Amino acid sequence: MVLKTPETMPQTPIFSSMLGSSCSGQVQPDMGERCVDPVYQDGNLVSGSLEALIEHLVPTMDYYPDRTYIFTFLLSSRVFIHPHELLAKVGQICIKQKQQLETGTEAEKAKLKSFAAKIIQLLKEWTETFPYDFQDEKSMKELKEIAHRITQCDEENGTVKKIISQMTQNLLMALSARSQYQEIREKFRQPVTDKGTILKTKPQSTQKDILSVCCDPLILAQQLTYIELERVSNIYPEDLMQIVSHMDSLDNHKCRGDVTKTYNLEAYDNWFNCLSMLVATEICRVVKKKQRTRMVEFFIDVARECFNIGNFNSMMAIISGMNLSPVARLKKTWSKVKTAKFDVLEHHMDPSSNFCNYRTALQGAAQRSQTANSNREKIVIPVFNLFIKDIYFLHKIHTNRLPNGQINFKKFWEISRQIHDFLTWKQVECPFEKDKKIQSYLLTAPIYSEEALFIASFESEGPENHMEKDSWKTLRYKALSEHESFCIQARNHQLPFSYFHIQLMAILTQIHLFVLQNSNLKKFNMAWILIQLFQPGQLRLQDHSWDYESEYALFRLSNTVKESTFVAVCRHAFLRGANI
Repeated sequence: MVLKTPETMPQTPIFSSMLGSSCSGQVQPDMGERCVDPVYQDGNLVSGSLEALIEHLVPTMDYYPDRTYIFTFLLSSRVFIHPHELLAKVGQICIKQKQQLETGTEAEKAKLKSFAAKIIQLLKEWTETFPYDFQDEKSMKELKEIAHRITQCDEENGTVKKIISQMTQNLLMALSARSQYQEIREKFRQPVTDKGTILKTKPQSTQKDILSVCCDPLILAQQLTYIELERVSNIYPEDLMQIVSHMDSLDNHKCRGDVTKTYNLEAYDNWFNCLSMLVATEICRVVKKKQRTRMVEFFIDVARECFNIGNFNSMMAIISGMNLSPVARLKKTWSKVKTAKFDVLEHHMDPSSNFCNYRTALQGAAQRSQTANSNREKIVIPVFNLFIKDIYFLHKIHTNRLPNGQINFKKFWEISRQIHDFLTWKQVECPFEKDKKIQSYLLTAPIYSEEALFIASFESEGPENHMEKDSWKTLRYKALSEHESFCIQARNHQLPFSYFHIQLMAILTQIHLFVLQNSNLKKFNMAWILIQLFQPGQLRLQDHSWDYESEYALFRLSNTVKESTFVAVCRHAFLRGANI
């Protein structure tokens, strides 16, 4: 027996152009004999009861559902029914049809193998597109039950059994891969607590800033795109559908309550925030205005290259970072920046008219991607936050059910169309080679908290009005309090060596504030304070030599005293503390 392959089944490519903006699917054969429930409008299915839509999903001897319908229904069904319950209902319909064929005429019995092939194809599409629906034992049990029944249609040569075995093996491999990825993500999930000025450990390198790692805006934009595509590749349609299924609706009591947390969505959202904060950190941490101006112009060029590539998410993150208050308030710096390019970028990301300019640019990139011959031209990475909001508002504006109780399937056509577009874009293979050095910096470089950004910003350009002066005063007092707490922990040996290095910049910044606040202190008292902090035996730093990062952290505050004297005294203080 030779089973029909997917190519020989009556189906069309997912979301063909006929979908358009009408939120509709392909016209299906007349199913009046099977179910009188689904409602069609202009030949397109727009509503129906859950039972009718399930029947519309299951193949018959002479019918196989369109792939657009399979994708849309399987995606949206989780809002109304658990996957294992849906599998059970599909299994019941399959068994009923199988029994009818077995007790029918000889011609109908001869169609058993064709029927089995269609059922297997449906299960294959389901397990490949939504493998996580089969993560629990109930779903796997229902799948095995259906497979067992269908295998009986071809007991002679066992072809069906072999195909089902391969399908099950592929499913288990997909589930295992996702499980391993989530375990890795879980290990690196950081608690949402403020640990001081620097939130991330500085990489073990001698690089000071991003320009010393990569000074070419195009290359950095390409590496950002590489990271983006890597992140979105781990986002799945069921992850996105949780935006709908977890919201308050009439069907919430039927929604999946055991869904694994959306780690992938969180990780991607965190990446956007980290990139924005990294841009702000790189700008605010630069001491000299000329170099700071160069840093701002560099990121403007990087954002422009991201726009040209089609990486709108990184572009928006960079613009957001430069629009943060600690960066935006640096008027002396911005006065030296050539802002023409930045103005163009802000025009593209203008929020007026629901980001009309951005959506026009996104549409252009999507059209370019459809006719592209190379992966470079196929890249489309939308602003993820806006993409999520679009799905959210589609859900909130349109009800799940119509007044007559039927499911508003027209709504789910549109939601699934948008999700399918995203899935198409995320499958593009990145055409750029990975640069480990640049990506290591982007993913592990120190990121300042919001308070630390303001401190660095005020140090670069002092407060200009009463509001800023009050904010600066509050930040200084808070920094002093944190410094006192840290010293107590340090003297009680409660801080490990690694944490000492992480907090070194924060400590010295706070000491600097203390000296600035007490104008009666002479410059040499700064060195005295450091020596007191690093008294022999107070911190266990033996076996650890002076490193470049420590010197750079100390040098950051060199404006307190003469640079050479300051660094020399601090080096001496550190060496005494290290018992060397």
